[in-house]
Amino acid sequence: MIRNAFAKDSVEICRIYNYYVQNSIATFEDMPVTPTDMRNRITKTTSKFPWLVSEMGENLIGFAYATDWKQRTAYKFTVESTIYIDHEKAGNGFGKELYNELISMLKKFGFKQAIGSIALPNEASVKLHEQLGYKKSGILRNVGLKFGQWIDVGYWQLEI
Repeated sequence: MIRNAFAKDSVEICRIYNYYVQNSIATFEDMPVTPTDMRNRITKTTSKFPWLVSEMGENLIGFAYATDWKQRTAYKFTVESTIYIDHEKAGNGFGKELYNELISMLKKFGFKQAIGSIALPNEASVKLHEQLGYKKSGILRNVGLKFGQWIDVGYWQLEI
């Protein structure tokens, strides 16, 4: 089931997200996020943008949300879209369903462009974005350093 995220979801969202913080380059954060910090992020984000979670039984299996692409007024119809799926549930179609719902909500909210930022390499994320209609817009080379390696970031853009 897909639903709006609430502050009370912060512990489960941290469980999913912190796996990627500690074990992958998918996020450039390098320290686990606390439930309090995540609660604050959820509250701030949901005041303006959708933040969704996907549930299976009593557990969250993923989350997706949108944030400002940039702060300047001219960007007000463009968002950055983000998705994380529990690493044990990845590859089962949950991400596609969740991201589709987020895109649908963004359209209803009147947004025109969604940008997906992908630390490379990440074949699964590239595949997901492209299946949903995102087009590769460009790559910034060696812009992040994590686990002692320089990381490229690719940008995929969806006209909503």
